[in-house]
Amino acid sequence: MSRIRLLGKPSIEQAVGPARPPRGRKTWALLAYLLLAERPPTRKRLAELLFADADDPLGALRWSLAELRRALGGGEVITGDPLVIALSPETTVDIMVVTEHSADPEPLLELSGELLEGVELAFCPEFESWLLVERHRLSAAIEGRLRETAVSMVASGRAADAIAYASKAVALNPLEQGNHELLVRSLAISGDRTAALRQIAVCEDLLRRELGLQPSPALREASQVGPGSTVGPALGGRAAAASQLEAGRAAIVAGAVDAGLQCLRRAVSEAEHCKNPVLRGRALAALGGALVHAIRGRDEEGAIVLHEAILVAEQSGDRSTSVFAHRELGFVEVQAGRRQTANAWLAKAQALAETDQEHAAILGVRGMNSSDQGDYPAAFEHLSASVEAAARCGDRRQQAWSLSIMGRAHLLRAEYSQAAAIVRESLDLVRQERWIAFLPWPQALNAELDLYAGDLDAAADGFEQAWVLGCQLNDPCWEGMAGRGLGLLSTGRGDHARASEWLTQAVSRACREPDRYQWVHAHVLDAASTAALARDDQQRAAPLVTQLAALAARCDMRELMVRAKLHQARLGDSSAASSARLLGAGIDNPALTDLILQGES
Repeated sequence: MSRIRLLGKPSIEQAVGPARPPRGRKTWALLAYLLLAERPPTRKRLAELLFADADDPLGALRWSLAELRRALGGGEVITGDPLVIALSPETTVDIMVVTEHSADPEPLLELSGELLEGVELAFCPEFESWLLVERHRLSAAIEGRLRETAVSMVASGRAADAIAYASKAVALNPLEQGNHELLVRSLAISGDRTAALRQIAVCEDLLRRELGLQPSPALREASQVGPGSTVGPALGGRAAAASQLEAGRAAIVAGAVDAGLQCLRRAVSEAEHCKNPVLRGRALAALGGALVHAIRGRDEEGAIVLHEAILVAEQSGDRSTSVFAHRELGFVEVQAGRRQTANAWLAKAQALAETDQEHAAILGVRGMNSSDQGDYPAAFEHLSASVEAAARCGDRRQQAWSLSIMGRAHLLRAEYSQAAAIVRESLDLVRQERWIAFLPWPQALNAELDLYAGDLDAAADGFEQAWVLGCQLNDPCWEGMAGRGLGLLSTGRGDHARASEWLTQAVSRACREPDRYQWVHAHVLDAASTAALARDDQQRAAPLVTQLAALAARCDMRELMVRAKLHQARLGDSSAASSARLLGAGIDNPALTDLILQGES
């Protein structure tokens, strides 16, 4: 049995002890690329990527492959063209712990260090660009798995066991308030409120010092949950539980969020008191969904409640509740940009789904995830199927939601006529449904299309309406999108000072909550970067581009990674344009292709 470690200082260990490592940093780079590349690379591509500075690039590649085969025990472990690596079943690789779900999460606690720590290849700029993205992506994937494990343990009554995983997530990304909140909740539920309060103080000081931010109220409230409970005390019987569940759902739909949450919490407690698992699972799912959608800053609590809903639903055989909870957890992960865990939850939901309504909702979220990643063919496939299923079952809100995401995808591809028709259809459905909580999103998309059509007055009306309503709803996503639009409008009017003010405001609004929609945050950063570079304000642009590049890499937003590279090229990074071309090669977006060509000219 052999063990390959690529996180931290790379090494290979055989059953008898440490193996003689392969010679050369490029050999380690080659191994990592073979294991992590989306598809097997050709020998020519690897020679260009890693050995372009050698007298004989293909010969240098053959030498490194021979070194790898020796270090991995010999034999035909790496063959073909494209090159395929086939490790023996007895070989373990630390990075595979991240990508392969296992019943035993304990190996996650052993992972440490960044990918290929100490391996820097200054004369291979395209590989360095790839490596930087992979380091961010793997770090985010590890964080996501740690969080998922901790949430699952809290929901199943193992809060004390969750502490180690939540603590490691905090150590990995200490500026993410959600990680601190999860640790605080784990400590409080396990009975250590003193440690929970200390962790709150740590988080408050850290966010204030590093980001100039105050944590949301959800952080302190997480310490108030008592041992043995994720929701609250039990009260009455079955009729009361059913009544509170319906009242809670109705209040949430009507926009009375606080009253709705109170009713749903009571419904959970009543159902538990009368020992009705089906009703309890449905009440938990409704509460979790409300926490995720109806109020900002509550995704951590919502995820725990949804995990608990799945446990109860599986025990009682309530398929529809399990589908709903799996889908909602997938939505939480999509918004957070945790693609691996998002795909896992959505795949489970789709495997359980039976009705058009269920399929429409799941496919809508899958389409959103694909669009966020820049996979437009998959996005259009999922979203079209979602719209059709929603129309069949008469779910007009889901139809409007999926149409809006489809319209956004066409807008990003500069297919303005298609985008306008689809966004208008979404907007009409939203207005017919009087879905005020969602209205700012299609309003902002429609206003942007008016802007590109040259109708500045209509664009101003749309953006201003979206901004005012977004502020009334206290939704950072809507505020970020509308503020971005008002910045673009000011640019179109030639008022660059006002544009800078709006874009600064939009960046601030889009990221003020810990459970923000990361795609909107990155989209706003991209617009602010573009505007600053258009003014030749490199001092303003540089930190924005740095934030965008890191966020896009962590959240696997490939198109926005390309745009960040193009911005870096304009800031003077000589290798960034070629990196943009490399990263954008697999993205089917004509508008992005044009930008890449402009960046290389």
